[in-house]
Parts: sequence; structure tokens; C-alpha cells
Amino acid sequence: MVVLMRRHFLLLAIAALALAQVRPAQDPATQTPDRVVNIVAERFTFNPSRIVVKNGELVEFVIISDDTDHGFNLAAAGIDAAIPQQGKGELRIRFLASVNGRFGFECSRACGAGHNLMRGVVVVE
Repeated sequence: MVVLMRRHFLLLAIAALALAQVRPAQDPATQTPDRVVNIVAERFTFNPSRIVVKNGELVEFVIISDDTDHGFNLAAAGIDAAIPQQGKGELRIRFLASVNGRFGFECSRACGAGHNLMRGVVVVE
């Protein structure tokens, strides 16, 4: 009985030590991004409009407008945010590339006659 209790105690001690070594996953908002991608929104385009990232990368998009208000909608990541007009600031968005594929993004604020053409893609490899 004593041997069984010692064995049980030893297993519990090992499990406690193992749990102490496990670190909780960091919140992407507090992590340093692996890469920063600058994007310019203007006259019905995003520049660049094709962004290639590696699976597992935490990417921060820094988006500015060279003209009016625009939006940035990356539906696959649940992102839809406003890009302030020129001279009024920037939009910073974090994206954790966790699934391979092609993920479209688009302007989500009516910005003029060519609004429907304002699209791009994030390619995760």
C-alpha cells in the first residue's frame, strides 16, 4: 500500500513539473510579428495586392490610404476594419497564417466608381 501511494505521489509530482514547463500560447496582439507588410490603398487598388506569407507566420498589415476612406475586409480571418483617409492615420491588423490557401481581401467601404475592383489576395504557403 505504501509503495502504491509513493508511486502515485511520484506520478503526480512528474505531472506537476511537466505542467509548469508548458507556456500558454501568447495572444497575437502582444506578440512581436514575424513580418510587417505595408499596404497602400488608393484609387480602387491595394498595393501590393498579392501578399505571400509562410504558414505559421504572424503578420502585421500596416495600411494607409493615399486618398479617401477605404475598408479592409479579410473575411476568412473575420477582419473588417476602416482605413482612415490620407493624413488621418493608419490601420494596423495582425493576421496569423495558420492554414494554407488563398484568402481574398477587398475594400469594404464604398469609395467610388471602381470600388468593386479593389481586391487582393493573401497566399499562405
